[in-house]
Amino acid sequence: MATSKLLGFIESRKNLTGCVFGLAGLGLTFAGLAGTYWPVVVAGLYGAGALIAPPDRPATPDFAPASEQLAELRRDFAALTGYLTEVTLPPAAATRLAELDDLITSLLDPGWVADAVLTDPEAVHHLSRAIRQDIPQSVDAYARTRWWSRLQPSAEPPEHHLERQLTALRDETHALASGIHEAEARRQESLTHYLEDRHRSP
Repeated sequence: MATSKLLGFIESRKNLTGCVFGLAGLGLTFAGLAGTYWPVVVAGLYGAGALIAPPDRPATPDFAPASEQLAELRRDFAALTGYLTEVTLPPAAATRLAELDDLITSLLDPGWVADAVLTDPEAVHHLSRAIRQDIPQSVDAYARTRWWSRLQPSAEPPEHHLERQLTALRDETHALASGIHEAEARRQESLTHYLEDRHRSP
């Protein structure tokens, strides 16, 4: 650790700039301009160079490209689908989950729709949260509460909560898909206006 820090300092901008200034001080010494105080001159110029040198910037994180993020989401969605096949859900909740599954599948399918999703960071975030957090948490909470409700029946059956949660997720994902569709429609409309304006121009 100490060796790596030492090497890092040696290669730093501050040290390299200080060395350049220090060499200039040696040049003044050889020219007879520094006198008997040449060590002070050299050290002072080194320190001045180190002070004015810009600090080294840490390297920015190397994040995965957005296309790789969608590929990871597809793998996680496949794992989630396998998990859901092992859980028995009430009919209404199963219907909502199937609708939600169809929406997510359509948005993640490779092609121009997935390309449109990539241009919207909020869309990628929503899908990631739904696949990795919201859906599995909702189903797991239902499975846990259903077991307890057999011993201590609650005022509202757990399947009602699950249905409401999946309905909210379906509606949220449907709104996301509608937003992407509207963006594509606006892009098409803008192209129409552009071509018409170009045609009318002399």
